Amino acid sequence: MSETPNRIEKDVLTTGEVARICNVASRTVSKWFDSGQLRGYRIPGSKDRRIPLSNLLAFMKQHQIPMDGLMSGNPRLLVVDSDRAAADVLRQVLVEQTRYEVRVATTPFEAGLECERFRPHVMLLDLHMTGGDAATVLGMVRSTEELQMTKVIGISNRLTEGQTAQFAAQGFDGVLRKPFTVRQVIELVEGAYAIAC
Repeated sequence: MSETPNRIEKDVLTTGEVARICNVASRTVSKWFDSGQLRGYRIPGSKDRRIPLSNLLAFMKQHQIPMDGLMSGNPRLLVVDSDRAAADVLRQVLVEQTRYEVRVATTPFEAGLECERFRPHVMLLDLHMTGGDAATVLGMVRSTEELQMTKVIGISNRLTEGQTAQFAAQGFDGVLRKPFTVRQVIELVEGAYAIAC
């Protein structure tokens, strides 16, 4: 842990940078700041907030926020698919071809646990998973403040154009039809990660 600050080159961070490190929405960081929980200062003549790195580290320790956001700038991807073999193959390919941290869950319960521990930037969610309802998992993500920046991409091997629009209306950030290419996954993750950052 002592080398953690060395990974961050700046001594003072914006609320957006703090949000990315803690994997929360920027408005959450603003609430922490405005309530006095997270100490920092406003730039004179501006509403912009700045948080010294030392204050952020103390806040993260006090509130037991994982430090891995400081140690790794790599996108975190959670693959939620009841087909464990297919999910493991996708994880292996992505780990070999990208800098992503990738984890796999095969049930809604596992997905919930991994979201809490891993706080993914992007989730690939099987829309037809056995033993669970993808809408329930999406609802869990959307109702958890710490996951407000997580992008949820639905994946399915049986989708019509109408269903694709329907899932978008339900709150999914995108839909991928199986079989999809690794390039399609990478483009979606990169796009969602750029927004999250």
